[in-house]
Amino acid sequence: MSELTKQEIIQKAKESLQIEAKAIADIAGYMDEDKFYEAVKVLATCPHIVTCASGSSGIAAKKFAHSLCCIERPAQFLSPAEAVHGGMGCMKKGDAVVMVSRGGKTAELLPIIDVCNKKGVTLIGVTENLSSILAEKSQIVVPMKIEKESDFLNAMATSSYVVTIAIFDAMLNALMAMTDYTLEQFGLIHPGGAVGARLNK
Repeated sequence: MSELTKQEIIQKAKESLQIEAKAIADIAGYMDEDKFYEAVKVLATCPHIVTCASGSSGIAAKKFAHSLCCIERPAQFLSPAEAVHGGMGCMKKGDAVVMVSRGGKTAELLPIIDVCNKKGVTLIGVTENLSSILAEKSQIVVPMKIEKESDFLNAMATSSYVVTIAIFDAMLNALMAMTDYTLEQFGLIHPGGAVGARLNK
């Protein structure tokens, strides 16, 4: 067990919150508004959306696919492992693929990037590395920037994870505005739980 005091351990927790809060607040400052709007417009009009990423970014991408379905934009998460074993058959020309990689060169994603380009889907890359393979081969690049991860080892996907989620939530909100999505529409497809009970009184 650590010899740190209770207060020192609580301080580490507060430092994590401060770092992540700043990382989210910084997004508005470096947002490429033209590219962001272009990405939202594609997601609002394409017939099908695929999200794809590895690790913690994959968890964020999976959540984004679910959120897209919640506003009636047909979407699915495609695991990189399944993608290279036939899963990329779900992609058709005119679809959009949202791919996340902080470094932009995740090995598992490279063959998927090539297939996206060959199949004529619109590849939307979310990355910090604007000179990476993902950035170079994406039709639309949405930047993310992380000064440091919020764990004191600066090793875990902490700040980078919450920034990815925040960018996706911002896209979701913009999409709802662009498509005039209503609470009544959401209530129809969300009859379950406390939210469903509140919306369907």
